Amino acid sequence: MLAPSVDTIRLVLHLLGVAVWVGGQIVVGAIVPVVRRSHPEATRAIARGFSYAAWPGFALAVVTGLWSLAVVVDVAATSTEYQVTLLVKIMLVMTSGAAAFVHQIGTTKLAVAAGGAVALLAALAALVLGQTLTT
Repeated sequence: MLAPSVDTIRLVLHLLGVAVWVGGQIVVGAIVPVVRRSHPEATRAIARGFSYAAWPGFALAVVTGLWSLAVVVDVAATSTEYQVTLLVKIMLVMTSGAAAFVHQIGTTKLAVAAGGAVALLAALAALVLGQTLTT
C-alpha cells in the first residue's frame, strides 16, 4: 500500500475545507426555505450550527491554499494568465468570505439575501478557477 504524502494530505485538507464551505452553503440554502415554512424559529439555529462548521472549513481552505502557494507553486515562474487567474481566484475567495460575513451579521432582508447569494456565487467561481489552475 502506498503511504499518503504530505502533498496528498495538504490537498485532501484543502478539498475538505472547500467541500464544507461551498457544499455547506448549497445544502443550507436548500434546507432553510423548507424549514422556514414549517418551523420558522429553527432557521437561526440551523444557520448558527452551520457557521460552526463553515468558518473552520473556510479557514482550512484558505490556510491550505496559502500552504500550496508557499510550497508547490512558484508564482513568479508562471505565466501572466496563471497569475491573473490566481489573483481573481483569491479576490473571489475574499469576496465569498466577506459576503458570508455580511449575510451572518445582516439585519435587513437585503443584506442577508445579497450576502448569501454573493457568498455562494463567489465561492463557486473560485472553485472553478481553482480547478482551472490545476489543469
